[in-house]
Amino acid sequence: MVLAVLLIANAAIADEKSQKNTELATINAAAPDFTLTDSQGKTHKLSDYRGKYVILEWVNYDCPFVRKHYGSGNMQQLQKKYTEEGAIWLSICSSAPGKQGHFSGDALAERIKKENAAMTAYLIDVDGTVGRMYRAKTTPHMYVINPEGVLLYAGAIDDKASANVADIETATNYLTAAMTAATEGQPVANATTKPYGCAVKY
Repeated sequence: MVLAVLLIANAAIADEKSQKNTELATINAAAPDFTLTDSQGKTHKLSDYRGKYVILEWVNYDCPFVRKHYGSGNMQQLQKKYTEEGAIWLSICSSAPGKQGHFSGDALAERIKKENAAMTAYLIDVDGTVGRMYRAKTTPHMYVINPEGVLLYAGAIDDKASANVADIETATNYLTAAMTAATEGQPVANATTKPYGCAVKY
């Protein structure tokens, strides 16, 4: 009986710690560090990019909302713009094996090529640990981290919560606004916004 109580108590403590870990990412605080492997087998540690702006993009190529931004070329244009300016762009897939958006091996390489993606690296968060750490809810879900490693923005890519490509032209791009403010030494006006898209397939 005592052993059972202890086991339950330990499980509750472990669950509490797990929940705390999912709440580590906080605006205007140090972005939680992580290490993930990319589509080519290379390891990336977030803190290794200290000194550069880092953009995190949660991705699922089969999600209609992601298709909106990739099919139009909008996401690739943003990737090229910021990487050419010296930022690091990390696309992260937290889709579990067997669920929508999860690719591996040659299939993943072919899909990245097909999408003409221009990110720095495509990272595989196979067990969803990093996604939960950052509380990534949708694809896309965007984050901006400054050169000091502080999380400046978390939320939607823009203010048009639809899968309609035509909405991109009239949308206010929150990612662009955050990067512009940050690089000009100004506070990010909308540091958090409600993300929209497909639920991350943990």
